Amino acid sequence: MSNSIQNETESRPAPTGIVPGRGGALDLLRFLAALLIVVYHYGQDAPVALDALHPVFGRGYLATDFFLILSGYVLGRAYGRQVLGGRLGPAAFLGKRIQRLWPAQLMVLAALAAVVFAAGLVGVEPKHPENYTAQAFVMQALFSQAWGIPGGGGWNHQSWSLSALVICYGAFPLAWHWVSKLRSSTALLALGMLAVVGGDLLCMGLIGKPIYDLDFHFGLIRAVPLFLLGLCIARVVEEGRTSLIVAHALGWLSAGALVMLQVAGRFDLASIACIAGIVLACGRIPVARPSALIEEGAKLSFALFITHAFTGLVWFGMVNVLEARFDLPAAMQWLLWAGSIPAALFVSLAFHYWVDTPVQAWLAQRLKKRPVAATA
Repeated sequence: MSNSIQNETESRPAPTGIVPGRGGALDLLRFLAALLIVVYHYGQDAPVALDALHPVFGRGYLATDFFLILSGYVLGRAYGRQVLGGRLGPAAFLGKRIQRLWPAQLMVLAALAAVVFAAGLVGVEPKHPENYTAQAFVMQALFSQAWGIPGGGGWNHQSWSLSALVICYGAFPLAWHWVSKLRSSTALLALGMLAVVGGDLLCMGLIGKPIYDLDFHFGLIRAVPLFLLGLCIARVVEEGRTSLIVAHALGWLSAGALVMLQVAGRFDLASIACIAGIVLACGRIPVARPSALIEEGAKLSFALFITHAFTGLVWFGMVNVLEARFDLPAAMQWLLWAGSIPAALFVSLAFHYWVDTPVQAWLAQRLKKRPVAATA
């Protein structure tokens, strides 16, 4: 959790648009959280549902909460100076984020639709055909499934968090201006946690469910407080008022407490506080020896997140066909299930390097030419 660096390097502002500390603990946690989400979603397709073996396997949603907090933190650190300096407006910022997310979502949805259609031609239905409706497909293609309207589940189901984040991205410049007016670390952290606690109490009063148990179409309500918490942590780290000794202690204590909480039972609010402490500590402690491999793993996390529903549909579809035709022993069933994890990693690698990265490069080149053409 700890890395040391000279004070003058520590206090030097990062270049605009670059998050300090790439290749360090936060990047490693980003990849591990993406992997945990895959295990969490694939757990229901195991020979025995993983959460039936131990309840801790049913708390993979905390990894999504981590990503929502981390999104606010990363954007605050990467783009906060540009926003405050007036060099990046709300429309331009939202356009950049949609450009990053939307093509990948559309390509994965198209691949899912192709698999479902091809399977139907040969008489093979998905395990849960009710998850593949036209309404849900359109809502996910428009990133609107987390905006309060039911019926947008199934397909690339985990993308509800991206749907919610689109709204958070739109509000980011205004929220960052507001959060930046606070200078006290205590006030910033209290504001972030108060947003989470207040959101939880509001959901219990109006919907009758805690904020962590909301249906996906209420995802925006879940995402906004966590995103704001991430912004507040970014401001605390930017101010640099937390000493490195305190940051080290906070990081290890938060990590240990998070593990013990998961073993003891379900304590979501306390777990969120621990996750916030880990993000704050890892963000505050400089990375002395950045790892290129860890940085690549962090970049891969988005591809792993966006594609694993496709991989799961294909992989477990084939497993279901095998199990219907052959009496597979339990050991073979578990072996086939375990193979889904490296399969998800392989597909995400292929998608990241051979699909998403070239598409993003092409888009960047096309959009860069537009102002030149208009001037001409």
